[in-house]
Amino acid sequence: MQSTLWVQLRLGGIYGATVIISLLCITLHPLRSPPTMDSEQRAELLTILARESFFERELTLASGRASNYYVDCKRTLYLPRGAYLAGEAVFELVMSEGVEQLGGMAAGALPVTDAVMAAAHRHGAANLRGFFVRKEIKQHGLQQIVEGAFKPGLKTAVIDDTITTGGSSLQAVAAMREAGGVVIAAFALVERGEGAVDAFAAAGLKYSWVFTAEEVRAEHGSPAA
Repeated sequence: MQSTLWVQLRLGGIYGATVIISLLCITLHPLRSPPTMDSEQRAELLTILARESFFERELTLASGRASNYYVDCKRTLYLPRGAYLAGEAVFELVMSEGVEQLGGMAAGALPVTDAVMAAAHRHGAANLRGFFVRKEIKQHGLQQIVEGAFKPGLKTAVIDDTITTGGSSLQAVAAMREAGGVVIAAFALVERGEGAVDAFAAAGLKYSWVFTAEEVRAEHGSPAA
């Protein structure tokens, strides 16, 4: 297994490595059949996010805004149980909107997209497609900005693990639409409540999320901002 991973890392680069690690985390957790997440599983996911992903410190977000806390969902999404539960939770949102494919900006959206793809397989949604958007076109191979199982003409959603203003997700949406995707929705595992709702509404997208950042903060036991 170690040698196989090494070869894939060499051949696939950072994006290929991210996908492989995400799928390993998901595969390590057993399958389940019910199509909906119960309240205990939802509470468990929130507990994992609060324990593994919430940090109180002064920093600058990808949006350029200053913040006194950070929700690093990847620390949850790269745990087998975390990937499984997050996939189940977001998959419910995706199915409720009739989305046919989803993806987001690399590399932030990769692990949550992978988790949803695994959930789709568990629940027999074999037609759901996943992809990711590069920040810039690579200068070799097919030289595509949108990579993966993307198909023009399908009902498409943008996804990310944590969304603040929606800026990077809307950049991804522009690339999806230019490539022929019919983008109708946006999804987040954690919504920070700092402008994304209005931004997505202005872009004509229905926006849904699993948890707010305040829910994660409260579970962590930190005072509200």
